[in-house]
Amino acid sequence: MGTRSSRGHDRRPAAGALLVSDWTTLPAGVIHALAGRRVPGRPAVVLVHGMVVSSRYMAPTAERLAPLCNVYAPDLPGYGKSYKPRPILRLPQLADALATWMEAVHLDRAHLVANSFGCQIVAEFAVRHAARVRRLVLQGPTVDPAARTMRQQIWRSILNSPNEPKSLGWVSLKDYRAAGLRRAWMTFKLVLADRIEDKLPHIDAPAMVVRGERDPIVPQQWAEEVARLLPRGELRVMPGVGHTINYAAPRQFVDLIRPFLRL
Repeated sequence: MGTRSSRGHDRRPAAGALLVSDWTTLPAGVIHALAGRRVPGRPAVVLVHGMVVSSRYMAPTAERLAPLCNVYAPDLPGYGKSYKPRPILRLPQLADALATWMEAVHLDRAHLVANSFGCQIVAEFAVRHAARVRRLVLQGPTVDPAARTMRQQIWRSILNSPNEPKSLGWVSLKDYRAAGLRRAWMTFKLVLADRIEDKLPHIDAPAMVVRGERDPIVPQQWAEEVARLLPRGELRVMPGVGHTINYAAPRQFVDLIRPFLRL
């Protein structure tokens, strides 16, 4: 069992020998994160999860990054094991909450790696807190403006399902249960309302866009548009994978982003 320090942290062994559960007490509530062993002088990488899920689904990538850097995968407020604010936080508030948590764990700057809805939060974060960003990896950025309706997004998710491991369904089910139906529904509406394309031109940090070759949620044309809108953007396409590369192909994903993040 860990002990709570004066900084409000409590680190406990988690699933996977390379990660621990890290609890940070903020004025608004307690944030849970999966974290690797902290080594002074190593770069920090923060993994930001997608819609309604949690650090649990970033764990495969976090475990492979842990030997290379100081890695963190927080559960954003409302999701996973973190506190559940009411009303639910909107995108700017989620970005600000991420900045508050980084300050609490003494991360002045970090590389940010995000999947899907996490890319929308990270884009908001990079505009509002640019000084805290070193480099960005946007894996499967949403939402394609050509499919900004609930029906289109659900249909694309159905098409993507055969491309994902079956175990991802159980992970998602647990996280959706933790968040609750109302929060999941409201988050879906946030996803659709956000215009990430308006923020991308204002991001100064170098950014890599990663698309799975078989990802119907992020078509090639939209991925190319995201990279074009980023002032310092580049696009990489991973063959044979779908929308959640961070979970389905973590080793290949880390091999791809490692040179970009200079790890």
